[in-house]
Amino acid sequence: MEGGLYVGNGRMGLMSTRRQEALDYHEQGRPGKIAVVPTKPVSTQRDLSLAYTPGVAEACRAIVANPEDVFRYTAKGNLVAVVSNGTAVLGLGNLGPLGGKPVMEGKGVLFKRFADIDVFDIEVNSTDDDEIIKFCQLLEPTVGGINLEDIAAPHCFNIEEQLKELLDIPVFHDDQHGTAIISGAALLNALEVGGKKADEVRVVFSGAGAAAIATAEHYVRLGVRRENILMVDRKGVITKERLGEVDKYKARFAQETGRRTLADALEGADVFVGLSAGGIVSGAMVAKMAPNPIIFALANPDPEITPEEILAVRQDAMIATGRTDYPNQVNNVLGFPFIFRGALDVRARAINEEMKMAATHALADLAKQDVPEAVAAAYGKETFRFGKDYLIPKPFDSRVLLWVAPAVAKAAMDSGVARKPVDLEEYRNTLEARLGRRREVMRDIINKAKSSPRKIVFPEGENERILRAAAQIVDEGIAAPLLLGHPERITACAAGLGVDLTGIELLANEEYDRRVEVYAQQLFQKRQRKGLTLAEARSRMRLPIYFGCMMVEGGDADGLVGGESTNYPETIRPALEVIGTAPDSQHVAGLYMMVLQNDIMFFADTTVNIEPDAETLAEIALMSASFVTRLGIRPAIAMLSFSNFGSTRHPEAQKVQQAVEIVKARAPDLTVEGEMQVDVAVLPDLLAQQFPFSRLKERANVLIFPDLNSANIAYKLLWRLGGAEAIGPILLGMDKPIHVLQRGASAADITNLAALAVVDAQRRAPRHST
Repeated sequence: MEGGLYVGNGRMGLMSTRRQEALDYHEQGRPGKIAVVPTKPVSTQRDLSLAYTPGVAEACRAIVANPEDVFRYTAKGNLVAVVSNGTAVLGLGNLGPLGGKPVMEGKGVLFKRFADIDVFDIEVNSTDDDEIIKFCQLLEPTVGGINLEDIAAPHCFNIEEQLKELLDIPVFHDDQHGTAIISGAALLNALEVGGKKADEVRVVFSGAGAAAIATAEHYVRLGVRRENILMVDRKGVITKERLGEVDKYKARFAQETGRRTLADALEGADVFVGLSAGGIVSGAMVAKMAPNPIIFALANPDPEITPEEILAVRQDAMIATGRTDYPNQVNNVLGFPFIFRGALDVRARAINEEMKMAATHALADLAKQDVPEAVAAAYGKETFRFGKDYLIPKPFDSRVLLWVAPAVAKAAMDSGVARKPVDLEEYRNTLEARLGRRREVMRDIINKAKSSPRKIVFPEGENERILRAAAQIVDEGIAAPLLLGHPERITACAAGLGVDLTGIELLANEEYDRRVEVYAQQLFQKRQRKGLTLAEARSRMRLPIYFGCMMVEGGDADGLVGGESTNYPETIRPALEVIGTAPDSQHVAGLYMMVLQNDIMFFADTTVNIEPDAETLAEIALMSASFVTRLGIRPAIAMLSFSNFGSTRHPEAQKVQQAVEIVKARAPDLTVEGEMQVDVAVLPDLLAQQFPFSRLKERANVLIFPDLNSANIAYKLLWRLGGAEAIGPILLGMDKPIHVLQRGASAADITNLAALAVVDAQRRAPRHST
């Protein structure tokens, strides 16, 4: 039977299906998983002359004059070689260089997907250490780092040790150090959850290959005492009596002990780390371990013992495996992409122990943070919370890049191996940009918010997403959130979510009641001649949305973000009654920031005015321009229609024409044009060719749609089918910063809108009264 590991027709059928899926995945389309893609245009004769001869000669001369310029003019600084001879491929053994190639390509995919690092996978047809070492020496000018992969022990130790001495670029054997770094993070957190100390626990390793030895050494650096580690290979416990038969790497863990078997070693042990073979640990062995045992059964595809078998005898166990279908997956993808990212970005000469330790601590610390909903959704969960079932982050948590790479970069600088020091705050911003244009845009906005945080009130303070967002807002220093709701319920909800309320303001019931009367009197004075009675004002002030709006109106808060659990109009209406529109506005409108791969566009009105007339369209355009300008972006506005500059005589087209003229009259210096079709608005060459008289010469970045139907449809099409990311809706035209969430908004969406509310408040009002 293929694989020889499973029995049962159902299991065999499942294996057969998965095997075919895997083969189809690798074969369909272009064979394999990676390709070389140009980063510069090569579409004209001029491009070709710059990419190659004669233009390329200038880059060559510059590098000869100053070798460090190789990082300016070539891809070396973002290029890693994955080097293997295929002698220890996964758990499959010696498959040779060809058999190992799919794994090396896969490694390249992970480098690119998780850290935006380019890879050449290089399979070497040699089992001679000296030949592989010499090959890597010759390769050094080409790449910024070398990831050794799937080279059998003990050869891998010798090869890595010599290359670290010989080369001036980072060399990292992931099979050794990846498991060590990531399981080390899980160990630190498991010790914390279990109330144990590193220097007191007794650890048993099953397996004595590259990963086991490197992991044991890493645990020693984390505080585990070497004499408290027992390592078990195929012949049993490695004891002093066996020193004559084991290599020097295993000999480091030879102990003076009467224990001989794995079962002997596990009796009373606090920690088990399996890097060996499936099914070799029994429930009876686990039952004899110490209280709150930590069991890392990391063999793949079958662990040394399954979580189900462990929990059948030890409910107090903390468990990790190498598999995706169990909690706490020790997956090397949490390590190598981000470690190399940090090393490359400071041009480190090596990946040293300080950098590995920094990665371990960064992963351990990140696991204690609140987990974004998007991460939980990717794994089909409602939430993850630090504890025995969540000891390390998940691979698809994009924050790993932002935690691990800066920690590694800092350790490289602190330990003296960095050749290009970086400002860590600026570095984090560049990493955000690698995660996508939306992250880059929002990081700029968040940094503006952090420069002068304001108090933002959230009417739906008992909502779980609001609570998560509030904690993130405090953690990032974006704003001072104030949550409305019953303090007891908010506190209980936060405790259930594991959310820290430090820095989040709650109003005591007595203070809320006192302000209700004050605000009711103020609202009554404001609207008594519009049919509002004092009793009705008191009743409305019991509604958090009215109360929050009055806080903003009265200067007790700088802005409001609400609407997560209400319909859009139900949030706008109270805001209009309490605060009203700005002095120069008669209407409000909704705007979305549409973040494309290399650009940002603004769409309005996407949420409020169903069939705006010319005057309203003009006002929407002016409000949009004002907002875009506040973000530090020069607006270029296109007023959209199905007609181009009078090509169709129709009332709808004429309405847009009139709106354009109103905007030009009120803001003569504003770049605005129309009426025009959308392709003309976004294709400057087409615009210049057909309508050279247009005031708009560049691609429009603000699109004003003729009605709500077209705007709402357009932004959702671009969002859902066009690959754009939508930030908003941003409410325009209010006299104070009031921003309305879409129902079901994620914690990340709420955080982003809060940052926009702070920036909005910074530009138009002083801080709230204290």
